[in-house]
Amino acid sequence: MSHDMEACNATLREFERLIEERRNNPWTGPLRTGVDLGTANIVLAVVDGENRPVAGATYPSTVVRDGVVVDYMGAVRTVTRLKAQLEDQLGTALDAAGCAIPPGVMSGSVKAIGNVVEAAGFRLTSTVDEPTAAASVLGIADGAVVDVGGGTTGISILKDGRVVFVDDEPTGGTHMTLVLAGFHGCDTQEAERMKRDPAQEHSVFPVIKPVVEKMAAIVKRCLAEHPVDTVYVVGGACCFTEFEAVFQKYLGIPVVKPAAPLLATPLGIAMNCTN
Repeated sequence: MSHDMEACNATLREFERLIEERRNNPWTGPLRTGVDLGTANIVLAVVDGENRPVAGATYPSTVVRDGVVVDYMGAVRTVTRLKAQLEDQLGTALDAAGCAIPPGVMSGSVKAIGNVVEAAGFRLTSTVDEPTAAASVLGIADGAVVDVGGGTTGISILKDGRVVFVDDEPTGGTHMTLVLAGFHGCDTQEAERMKRDPAQEHSVFPVIKPVVEKMAAIVKRCLAEHPVDTVYVVGGACCFTEFEAVFQKYLGIPVVKPAAPLLATPLGIAMNCTN
């Protein structure tokens, strides 16, 4: 593993601990917040002037589907509550915030996501696409970043630090849940619980493996036009232990998954937030 990836993993693990333990790091310079309205979770990430993680908060979400805000008031309430929780914890007001969008999302949805952030009392200063946000945390200038979300798989291809290609396809964690529910003849809530339970992974993964292969096929199609040496996977739906092995076998190139892959995008949104 490269030195950069080790540093990235250390940062992500630290951010994960800050969220779990509801504590914060000391900071220097102005604080900036990243707001990630995910299909599975809403995550707020706070970084300081040196782009170090200071604090974070997360809440299970049902307000966004496939990059579209389906419950506007619910989204505003949750972000407002998480903002208040963090301000209370930090003892200071949070002002500037950035948000992110899945690549290829319609402009109306982009506006709605920004509106949620502003309605929650933030000053919206930046909007970035999700895989690009993750790339800033991973510290990569070349390669493909695949953000496997609840509703979609987003792909950004970077060359010399510039995004040269983006795509977003409707296959994600939700599809894994549907396949699982169909296989077991249970409702989606029960299937979602099974999917999220690490103790059941050995019986869950063989059932949802075809969905992972479909995601890999989507990525392979994009790489045909824009070949890269390495693929980086982030997002909640790639948390399975065998996920990157399936991808690697399908793509025939190294596939790297950072620690706490669910948190790479929210942290990257905060790092991309200007003041």
